[in-house]
Amino acid sequence: MGTLLIRPPGHRRDVTLRPAATAMVWIGEGHPHETIAVPGVALADGDVLVAVEMSTICGSDVHTVQGRRSAPTPLVLGHESVGRVIATGDTGANAVDGTPLRIGDRVVWSVTISCASCDRCLRGMPQKCRSLGKYGHDRVGAHGDLTGAFASHVQLREGTAIVRVPEALPAAVLAPAGCATATAWAAVARAARDHDLDGAAVRIHGAGLVGLSAAAIAAEQGATVEVLDPNPDRRALAARFGATSLDREPDVVIEASGHAVGEALAGVTVGGTVVLVGSVFPADPVPFDAESIVRRLVTVAGIHNYTGAELAAAVAFLAGRGRAYPFGDAVGAVRGLHEIDAALEEATAAGAPLRIGLLPGH
Repeated sequence: MGTLLIRPPGHRRDVTLRPAATAMVWIGEGHPHETIAVPGVALADGDVLVAVEMSTICGSDVHTVQGRRSAPTPLVLGHESVGRVIATGDTGANAVDGTPLRIGDRVVWSVTISCASCDRCLRGMPQKCRSLGKYGHDRVGAHGDLTGAFASHVQLREGTAIVRVPEALPAAVLAPAGCATATAWAAVARAARDHDLDGAAVRIHGAGLVGLSAAAIAAEQGATVEVLDPNPDRRALAARFGATSLDREPDVVIEASGHAVGEALAGVTVGGTVVLVGSVFPADPVPFDAESIVRRLVTVAGIHNYTGAELAAAVAFLAGRGRAYPFGDAVGAVRGLHEIDAALEEATAAGAPLRIGLLPGH
């Protein structure tokens, strides 16, 4: 991890990195990433500097480089990662459970940075904070250069939900926790507010990592789960994540693909709940049969990202009952950080694995 030189305390703590940190900067569609060296950072009170162990490429990263979603440039992409704390600001920082973070702690963190004091944060929606920041989504500059996970280090700002993770769990299991697994947990938890999942029928559209994670989480809560996906290989994989078939209309439908919203709304039973979680990219408007929704007493809920408590719950699941499922197999290929452009191309190819991992220093 190199040598740290920390200057005397002050409002910001200057940390010199030897060797310098590296970050892969995306400068726009059609351009290869550029490598920048970051010889040091200034840590504000509550900030944490993390050395990245592994990052994974999420679908939203692919959408960004393909021009399917807008993003500011220059930008360090990446928001699924696991790493170790190597420095903190003068006042230190706490994990989600309220305990102080220590040098050497292995951690995952939220994609969002929240203020904890605005009306949305106080209403339990920190992922929609009035002054929201997002790792892998915010332009390089105002908050430094280490703002995304496609780098050797990430500077975690105060207001980030940070969760310690077990040493025994593979990085391939933990890296996606800060996006796919926690989002899936939030989606299932939203459904569980309306329905006791023990004995419930749950249909999931989309066998990406969010959908598969939701299948395992719902199955462990006692639900019978069906996963629909046009890809036969993904459907076969879903069986390893607890999916089977339904013999009745679903009480809960989780739409995790962004491509089957109409089917999700039409397929839920009377009094059922539809949780939309996959519609995170521009798409054609979906016809909405309001009369059908009203007459069937259907609840429609949207989930985007998650809270710190949901991230902690997702990690606890991976460390506990989630061990029965092949989360480690989701990362089907691992590349060096400097191979990022080839890795992104691989992520868009037919038959691509659920995730491709990136390792700094390789």
